[in-house]
Amino acid sequence: MSHWACGIEGDDETFDRVEDLVVHQASDHDRVECGVCGALVPDGYFAIRHVLDDHSRQAYVRAYEASPEAVRRREEILETVETEADLNEIVERLEG
Repeated sequence: MSHWACGIEGDDETFDRVEDLVVHQASDHDRVECGVCGALVPDGYFAIRHVLDDHSRQAYVRAYEASPEAVRRREEILETVETEADLNEIVERLEG
């Protein structure tokens, strides 16, 4: 049973493996512009990782007018993906 949903607006595709989901998001969706620094990053997991790792929570809240709940939700997504995913596999697949 698939339990990883893409979550990018308009895409209801699901995946059995988190690695497949992250590769899909990075490969099949357009890059998005970071509202804090303007960098173009892959949508989904990588966009969340960029904004939470590279910028302060305050900068994220200001740039996206995000609620504390939205910040917590993205932190949970980041933690869940990084706990369950084989990040080396994802990098290898994206670079290959």
